[in-house]
Amino acid sequence: MPSVSPYDNMTPVVRAAYRARAAAADLAPLPRAVKDDALLAIADALEVRTREIVEANAEDVAAAREAGTAESVVDRLTLTPERVRAIAADVREVVVLPDPVGEVVRGSTLPNGLDLRQVRVPLGVVGIIYEARPNVTVDAAALCLKSGNAVLLRGSSSAHRSNTALVRVLRDAVGGAGLPADAIQLVPGENRESVRELMRARGLVDVLIPRGGASLIRTVVEGSTVPVIETGTGNCHVYVDAEADLDMAVDILVNSKAQRPSVCNAAETLLVHQDIADAFVPRALDALAEAGVTVHADQRLLPYAEGTKATVVEATVEDWETEYLSYDIAAGIVDSLEQAVEHIRLWSSGHTEAIVTTSQRTARRFTQLVDSTTVAVNASTRFTDGSQFGFGAEIGISTQKLHARGPMGLPELTSTKYILTGDGHTRG
Repeated sequence: MPSVSPYDNMTPVVRAAYRARAAAADLAPLPRAVKDDALLAIADALEVRTREIVEANAEDVAAAREAGTAESVVDRLTLTPERVRAIAADVREVVVLPDPVGEVVRGSTLPNGLDLRQVRVPLGVVGIIYEARPNVTVDAAALCLKSGNAVLLRGSSSAHRSNTALVRVLRDAVGGAGLPADAIQLVPGENRESVRELMRARGLVDVLIPRGGASLIRTVVEGSTVPVIETGTGNCHVYVDAEADLDMAVDILVNSKAQRPSVCNAAETLLVHQDIADAFVPRALDALAEAGVTVHADQRLLPYAEGTKATVVEATVEDWETEYLSYDIAAGIVDSLEQAVEHIRLWSSGHTEAIVTTSQRTARRFTQLVDSTTVAVNASTRFTDGSQFGFGAEIGISTQKLHARGPMGLPELTSTKYILTGDGHTRG
């Protein structure tokens, strides 16, 4: 009688999930040294095979430009040799980070003599659904591997060639290091049905993490039966207080907006206290103009454009809620700290807000009143980032409040279990 494989009647996506689950079981008990060796193999392979990766990426970039894709998206899609080397360096940073698996979160000896410990364990199988960011492919794989998780990667079709090349390099490196290659898989298929299957793979996939724009995140959150850790969009604000150092404020504003506008921690809105508007706004407009930024100004700020080099248009209601991801910023004047906070509460996506002020009292008040993942005092919004926080490459920035919030590093890719040790104890 011919043998029947349990995989025979499975779709390719479900088959990949089953393989990932088997790989996750093998990864979970591995010591740190074994995982670190595999990560070093990945970093080396990325550098050795950079040309292969960049050539595949060039095809995606050419197709994106031919399709009329916005340059901000093309920038996120593009891999250069320098960017590949930077990605490899990020992997090596993960190697030196502590392994969270097995960490005792808390422990005690109970009154009856039982020893109770809560320890960190891998989540299991992590699914990542993301847009045209091939660097996410490596970041996610490295963090999942270090934390003992298998990963199912579903990037956008616009980066399919890039992701296919990257995953091929990653799987070869992991397999060569003696770990199961199925710990890192690209979800089969380029159509939406493969995404829907992944979102319905409850019991096989332990958690989904969407990374991308508001539409993608909403689709995953609303359509998934698998638990979701929501990474949010970045409608970030810079508030320049009445007691701000103006030179500092200009530097922070320009860095927050223009250092790399296509990322989620770039500032999208500027709020200026009315008491310093005359002194600050013309300087800010000229500085933003030099950086190539278009300002979408409210009625109170519009008159300040006269005599400056700025490109200024009148703001609409939609501008306050927009994550531009481009050289655009909404800007307005507020009467007080409280009015700035009210505006942020109304329009913020809960990612990052910054205040520039020399007043400790005002700074403390702002940090108390603003409820976002990160509140920066006299610092750029661009610092909200796993590597900048010392976490290594991040899996994403969670804007929800359950399980994980803010940049998600290794500990956020674990759950916990309790280990109860007795000596013949029974419960009466």
